[in-house]
Amino acid sequence: MTPLLTMLGMWAVTFASRYLGLSLGGLRLPSFWLAFLRFVPISVFAALVVPDIASAPDALRRAVAALLCALLIWRTRQLAVGILCGFAGYWVLRWLGWLA
Repeated sequence: MTPLLTMLGMWAVTFASRYLGLSLGGLRLPSFWLAFLRFVPISVFAALVVPDIASAPDALRRAVAALLCALLIWRTRQLAVGILCGFAGYWVLRWLGWLA
């Protein structure tokens, strides 16, 4: 298969899936589906973050920093504060040589 046919096929699949999703914009979903879809962003985020934390050589240090981040976001409801404090916690733990 030539590269041009591959790119055209990828374009067609991408266009079709996005067009279908955008054409459903006026559709009213039942409350069950709305409640279900509310958990999709956090599930995707967890699927991206947890393997990176668990497979790192300093997994315990990263887990403690992620827990600090999650607790601060939960208490303050401010994403930026939680992320910055999570980074700061990780670097302080690394600097002190704890949880290596």
